[in-house]
Amino acid sequence: MNSLENGRLRRERRTMQCMVEIYCAGQHVARGGQLCPDCESFLAYAEKRLEKCPYGASKPTCAKCPVHCYKPAPRALASQIMKHSGPEMALKHPWLSLMHFVDKVRRVEHPLAMRRRDRA
Repeated sequence: MNSLENGRLRRERRTMQCMVEIYCAGQHVARGGQLCPDCESFLAYAEKRLEKCPYGASKPTCAKCPVHCYKPAPRALASQIMKHSGPEMALKHPWLSLMHFVDKVRRVEHPLAMRRRDRA
């Protein structure tokens, strides 16, 4: 089963998708509601990183995560996207926004510490 089919990861993927759509519509020339090639490429990159997340279904929000899996350029773009889209997300997608804040307050353990604990 694809890891993005899990409820928590599916919601995380949907949140990122909505944020990229809002960002692209506000920053780039709209093409009938489609993403520009750069935003589409970023979203594909984000999905790949999400699939490989060492936390799996217990993934924290990226801002709270001790493991930064994005390369510097996509990480900077993700930050721009979130800053631009955040306020609009609360209006357009209130449930996703609420759940993002709930996920943000969860305590996170580093994957290496989790592995050490599981071995003991």
